[in-house]
Amino acid sequence: MSLIIKSLSYIHPDNQQLFLDLNLTINKGEKAALVGINGAGKSTLLQMIAGRIIPSSGEISYHEKPWYMPQHLGEYDQLSIAGALKVDKKLAALQAILDGSAEVDHFSVLDDDWEIEKKVEAALHKWGLENFGLEEQLGNLSGGQKTKVFLAALDLHDPELILLDEPSNHLDARARKKLYSFILQSKATVLLVSHDRHLLNLMNKTLELSKKGIEVFGGNFEFYQQQKEDKVNALQAQLNEQAKTLKQTEKRAREVAYKRQQQESRGRSAGQGNSMPRIIAGGLKSKSERSTAKVIDAQHDKISSLAETMRETRSQILQYQVLKINIGSSGMHPGKVLVEAENLNFAYRSNRLWTKLHFQIRSADRVQIEGENGTGKTTLLKIITANLEPLEGNFSRADFSYLYLDQDYSMVDPELTIYEQVQQYNTRGLEEHELKATLIYSQFDAASFDRKCDGLSGGEKMKLSLCCLSVGNQAPDVLILDEPTNNLDVQSLEILTAAVRDFEGTLLVISHDEYFTAEIGINKKIILG
Repeated sequence: MSLIIKSLSYIHPDNQQLFLDLNLTINKGEKAALVGINGAGKSTLLQMIAGRIIPSSGEISYHEKPWYMPQHLGEYDQLSIAGALKVDKKLAALQAILDGSAEVDHFSVLDDDWEIEKKVEAALHKWGLENFGLEEQLGNLSGGQKTKVFLAALDLHDPELILLDEPSNHLDARARKKLYSFILQSKATVLLVSHDRHLLNLMNKTLELSKKGIEVFGGNFEFYQQQKEDKVNALQAQLNEQAKTLKQTEKRAREVAYKRQQQESRGRSAGQGNSMPRIIAGGLKSKSERSTAKVIDAQHDKISSLAETMRETRSQILQYQVLKINIGSSGMHPGKVLVEAENLNFAYRSNRLWTKLHFQIRSADRVQIEGENGTGKTTLLKIITANLEPLEGNFSRADFSYLYLDQDYSMVDPELTIYEQVQQYNTRGLEEHELKATLIYSQFDAASFDRKCDGLSGGEKMKLSLCCLSVGNQAPDVLILDEPTNNLDVQSLEILTAAVRDFEGTLLVISHDEYFTAEIGINKKIILG
């Protein structure tokens, strides 16, 4: 066995319970994906396995200490590249020996790893980091470059157990492909958290973490999705049967009540007609009323029980079903030329970004702007939206409305409450109860309406952004997405994918997520280099 978790529980210092009695086994060489909504505790669980957080109770066991790569790498900014690779001491020992030192400690640290310099050089070259010196601090690197340093460390140390938290974040398409290749070729046991569905599909086991614990699905992400879809279909069939039973029970209750009323009416008529002594008639009436009340109460109890069962079934369906938020259509006729560029260029510090960039964007196009980190993708969006002037070239732009969704969903004002945020976009003039119904449909319960937006997760900001679009009088002509999937959990990503796929206007997308771009129907590319 490579990783065993027994009866693991964790309670936050504020007494909030996150895990209770988790049990899990990942066999040697298995590659498992940990999925679940934001806040389920995926990153916390990885940190526990890595020994960074002490569980409240339970056991975690493995043969070899895992190699852990966190999602946020800013904590390592003071380290050199050599330090982050954990080869700084070996390199220093090697250099001391080459300089003539015969100290035993240097030989002990080097541990006969005489090829360490060549290994480091090869690993850095593989990940495109050959231009950086080993003494360079991580704080001077971009997010993608920091990630590559930690991935290079995997090649150097070849650990038995690897824990990865969103390893494809900030990586361009080429680096992602190298990551995918590494995962496929590695014989290590891998447990990762990711929203990258291509990466998730390379796993042979999917683990869903929720308040109920960990549910194991013996397959990749597509298998997991199919299992969820099957569950929704089964639950929907249950719900239909429950609704049929409830209808029959309600009908039976009405019939019983009607028959009892008729019997009581006949009893009253008999008593009033002096066909039996009054004291006997009164006793029979009281007994009949008690009997009627018992029967009706039993029917009402059955109806209440059925209604509660149906509520629970609906709740389970919502848990597995992908939320559909309709952001509408702008109504602009397809084919209108929105943007046209010839020999377009821009420069930062006199460094030109492109060479003879030509493109045309028409309404209803679904365009991906593609290029490695630093090729000016976001700069091009700013030119298209008239927030920057090009340095040279011919550029024309028609009048069109647009909405810009970035990876932080900055259209959400952190100072507003959830209800105030959606009210700002209510150009349709919806009534308060209609707005609140829309929020509830978008998975914001009534208790959250007065919650400030600054505490929302990436998935919650995304859903609120789409909700804002849905209450507007008209959808934008152009929807612009700049790395919109980076901070989303898998369920939120499915919601965004469905909404964007159904959007009928023009689409401009920057994304390294190949699965996402394939799902939303890209039909044109602008490639920067």
